This record gives sequence, structure tokens and C-alpha cells, in this order.
Amino acid sequence: MTTQCNRMAEALNRDCQCVSVDREKLLRALAQGEAGADMVRLIEEERPHLFAESTVFLGQASVERMAEIVAAIERVAALPAWAERVLAWAPQAARHETGAAGVFMGYDFHLGKDGPQLIEINTNAGGGLLNAALSQAQVACCEEVSAILPGVHPAATLEQDYVDMFIEEWRAERGAAPLGRIAIVDEKPSEQYLYPEFLLFKKLFERHGLATVICDPAELRFAGGALHHGDGRIDLVYNRLTDFGLEAPAHAALREAWLAGAVVLTPHPRAHALFADKRNLTLLTDEAALVELGVDAATRDVLLSGIPRTRGVRREDGEDLWAARRQLFFKPAAGYGSKAAYRGDKLTKRVFEDILAGGYVAQALVPPSERRLGTEEAPLELKLDLRNYTYRGRVQLVTARLYQGQTTNFRTPGGGFAPVLTVPRMEQNRS
Repeated sequence: MTTQCNRMAEALNRDCQCVSVDREKLLRALAQGEAGADMVRLIEEERPHLFAESTVFLGQASVERMAEIVAAIERVAALPAWAERVLAWAPQAARHETGAAGVFMGYDFHLGKDGPQLIEINTNAGGGLLNAALSQAQVACCEEVSAILPGVHPAATLEQDYVDMFIEEWRAERGAAPLGRIAIVDEKPSEQYLYPEFLLFKKLFERHGLATVICDPAELRFAGGALHHGDGRIDLVYNRLTDFGLEAPAHAALREAWLAGAVVLTPHPRAHALFADKRNLTLLTDEAALVELGVDAATRDVLLSGIPRTRGVRREDGEDLWAARRQLFFKPAAGYGSKAAYRGDKLTKRVFEDILAGGYVAQALVPPSERRLGTEEAPLELKLDLRNYTYRGRVQLVTARLYQGQTTNFRTPGGGFAPVLTVPRMEQNRS
């Protein structure tokens, strides 16, 4: 997939030093409204590497290819045979059917030699609203980059798109009934790394007339056929929990309310089961399984060329997996945020024994591409991955994360969330 726009993007990522994030502009945008000073403190003092200091370039051909892979997966996930297959290994709560699709689906990619390769899917992908602000806080110091800056999605338009998404989730379940109160739910929310985004969502919802509370799931109670927080009824829950099956005792009230149809929950256990369980990747990269599921040939071609081959880890395959480990990446089936995920070439025998105990998949390794910053005397080479935020198969925003080390970690100076600028196809520049 070596097109001219992709080659130019690669060159810009390697050589262009003149694009940076206007941090003061970014912080001014985040500081607007009540408690703005606290927001700035949370980011500047406690999360200094949340936002990268530069921009990532991406060829339009790669943008289109990622959208093609997303669409192919969505088509497969809509098949009844797919649901029957993946729900067999999912938590019981995932069998509950719902009209809501799930907000902020995150499709994460690395750029391989043959184009974008899907690494994983997440159903509660964080950072969408933070990146809406980040996409506007850019400056360009050369003609080549200035020419593509106007293509950035306006933050206000993107924020409205996000609000409309939640309204659509509500209407899919409740029709024309008014949406009154939203709860943004996570365990110990003020201690979460992305807590600043919770505050931004609260302000965004309230600007649109939607009362909003941020709370721990233990603060919720299910009584009288409704979900409550304090004295108020909760109509919709924006779910940021990583207990994807709502199986923890502390989440019982939320689980019961959702299963009873008493609250609109988004995202929810069924969405995670259909899309984000890592075991699903073993089916999406197995041609025989795709044929058996009734997936058409064109869709199979997109999946098999766009997702690294993935297989379940079995103890009886331990010897072969250990021998091939340097070409593999090991992930827990229900993992998130790169927790307990390992590059095979970094594995110790002790950790490998834990992996063989079960619950892991092994994915063919696709090393991340790089963004080079700094100077010749003091170069800074950062790895990058790409995230597509989607809703019902439509890509809303493409962003990047810059980092050093094995996985994204928000601990790298100069790293963090980075805006993506699309390098258009050259023939479009001539028109």
C-alpha cells in the first residue's frame, strides 16, 4: 500500500519538526467554564504527558484503508452466526439484547509495511473529547503543513457529534421520551488517569441541558424499577468501567438495572462481547471460520489482509509458541489498556508460564511506526499507534498516541495523545 500520500506522510513523520501543539491555546480551551483552573492543574501537574507536543501525519490512503477494515468488522459483527459464536464464550450479561450500539468504539492500528494493521478493538475507548480539543491547538511553520491544517475537524462540530451520539443511543431504547439525567460511571473516578475527560463530558452534557453526575458504581442503587444516585433517577449511564461483564459485586445495581431495562447503558457487555473480546480476533483472521460464518469473499479479503494473524494460546502449543515468541505479541482475552500484554521477545519463562495457564491470545507482531522529533544532536524517536473513534461503523475521529517502551503509557516526555493530519492524495492537490 505504498502510495505517494503515504510516502509523504512517512517523510513528514521522520523529518518535519515544525508542527507543534500550542499548549497555551489547548489549556485555555480546557479551562473554560466552572472549575477550569482545577482542570488545568489536573493536567499540567498530575498528567504532564497526557498530550504530545507534536502532530502525526497520515496518508489519506491509510485513513481510507482503516475505515474499510472497520466497515468489514462491523458487517461481520452484524451476522447472527457471529453473535451465536462469540456469545458462547462471553459473560452471561452479554446475552441481553439492546437497541443501543455502544459509544466510543475504538479501533487501534499500527502502520505495517503493507498499510494499517488492526491491533485491537476497545468498547470504552477514552480520549475522544480530549482529542477534540487537541485537534484545534496546532501551529504550522511551513507551507507544506499549512496547506493541510484547514482539514482539521472543528472541535465544536465534533463535540456536537458526540452529544448527538448519546442522544441516538437514548432514542434507540426510549424513542421520543425525554432524556433527563446522565451518570458517568467508573470506579473511584477522581483517581482515574482520564478523570479530566469525565469533567469535560459533564460540562458538555450540561451545556446541552442534560443533568450529569460523575460517580462510582457503588453509589448507585436499583429500587422501584429505576436506577438512582442520591435522590435523583439516572436515565442513561456512560459506562467507563473495565468490568466488561458487570460481574463484580460492587456493580450489581448497575447490572440489575440494565438487565431489567431500567437504564440505557452505553457501552455495554454485549458490545464488548461482539467486538472487543480478544478471542474474536482469532475468528476474524481464520479464513475457514469466516467461511463457516457466512462472510463474503470481499470482506474476508479485507480482514485477512488488515488484521495480524491471531490464535488462542493453548498449553499443548507451548513449545511452538516459545520458539516463535519473537514474532508474537501476547494479550489477555479480556484485557484493556495494554495491561498484562507482552511482546514475545521481552518474555521471561516465568511470565510465559502464566500466559500458558489460559485466557491469552498470540498475535503476529506488527511493530509500530515512528515519529521522529528533536535535533540531530538530541533526537527523540517515539513509537506511534493510531486510534479510530467510531459509532455504528462511522469513523468520527482519527488520533494517535506517541510513546516509548513496550506499550502506550502516557509517561513519555513529548508523548501522549497527538492530533493526526491527513496528507491528501497528490491528484487532489492538483485539482
